Amino acid sequence: MGHGHSHPGSGGKDLSTRAVAGRRRANILLLAVLVPLAALTVAAMVLMWPTGNRGDLKISSPYAAAPGVSFDTGTVLSAGVEDCPSSAPVVAAGGTGTKCLVAHTQPDQGGNLVAVEITPEIAKSHGVKAGDQLRYLNLSKVAPASGGSQFVFVDFVRTVPVLLLALLYAVTVIAVARWRGLRAIIGLVGAYVILASFVLPALLEGRPALPVALAGASAIMFGVLYFAHGFSARTSTALLGTLFGLGITALLTTWAVSAAYLTGIGDENTYQLINVSDKLSISGIITCGLIISGLGVLNDVTITQSSAVWELYELAPATTARNLFTSAMRIGRDHIASTVYTIAFAYAGAALPVLILVMLYDRPLLDALTSGQLAEEVVRTLAASIGLVLAVPVTTLLAVLVVKATARTRGDEHISPPQEPHPPAGTAAAPHDDIDDNAALEAVYESRRERRQATQGAGR
Repeated sequence: MGHGHSHPGSGGKDLSTRAVAGRRRANILLLAVLVPLAALTVAAMVLMWPTGNRGDLKISSPYAAAPGVSFDTGTVLSAGVEDCPSSAPVVAAGGTGTKCLVAHTQPDQGGNLVAVEITPEIAKSHGVKAGDQLRYLNLSKVAPASGGSQFVFVDFVRTVPVLLLALLYAVTVIAVARWRGLRAIIGLVGAYVILASFVLPALLEGRPALPVALAGASAIMFGVLYFAHGFSARTSTALLGTLFGLGITALLTTWAVSAAYLTGIGDENTYQLINVSDKLSISGIITCGLIISGLGVLNDVTITQSSAVWELYELAPATTARNLFTSAMRIGRDHIASTVYTIAFAYAGAALPVLILVMLYDRPLLDALTSGQLAEEVVRTLAASIGLVLAVPVTTLLAVLVVKATARTRGDEHISPPQEPHPPAGTAAAPHDDIDDNAALEAVYESRRERRQATQGAGR
């Protein structure tokens, strides 16, 4: 069993002092990089902060009601196929009315049942049944009773199920991750505040999209990582790796949006924005969206790699930097593989209706993947994946350098590596691995326990 080099008395205090000094030096080095980046982020946000003046940028809300028309809500008591209320004039004239799905609904504000005409799309895709809550257009004050449908379906009321799911999500996260989970949820809320108060208004006012995306994404990462994981060398290392991956993703995205001719006209909402104002940069909005979409998975990879390095070091502090990096990269490679699948499947699921349409077009696979409908999703997947893949070795290397610099003067670092027992004559030596050798780990643990006991005894 190996023995350390510290001695009782003042030696233990010297080790403790040098350990604190080592951690301080590592934190100073990290801050020397992160503080300027934070200052640059704040300065960029201040310079590009939206004024609130959107000029002539206006768009009519599809939910704006004309005078005498209102959007009401109610609960369906019964539903069935019958003569459409909109065909009442035809029926009154002796003709044959059109059949459609009609929901007899009790208004939430009270009163008699109303016959809400359900649109054919909803009738085919989902249908309506008793107990559903609907939002409908009330035309009764502007349309005569015999002039057609007075109540037209607009949407379902989803408040209760969405709130229940959000509550279940919060309870689950907090129950498993405790206070860190609560801080992560609060950090997520803060991230959306930055998006709503800075990123989106800045894009609407015509600010350059790439600086807006980088400043907003950096501010989100600074807040989310430190708030959820606390101020530590481990978190700072993950943040540096995240910012590196963010920069790579931004460069690739900026090039790909131009080189791949991502115009956004395949999306109905983007097409509407094109016609709103010449001040809006659609390519810039696409660039910003591609950058922000990869933040979550990038953060996941970097914080995992940073934590893996620290945990591996705690298990075997005598491990060399090279072996520590190699072991952490084994974890990183597994994480890369699973995360690439995560990104690809997430985007494939979101674009499933488009994929089905493309399949029905019976186009060649390469043509379909490079078409306007799918090119944006393909570029999003590839750019985000490249950024996170490159962030893994960079984060791992930074974490190894920081953990070794921090621990270089710690008593644990002075533990002599456990000696391998000599195998009996005529037998082959067992393969050795610095991380996976259980006997070596046990020796390390025993040495650490002796070291701590000796230090505590000297302190008394």
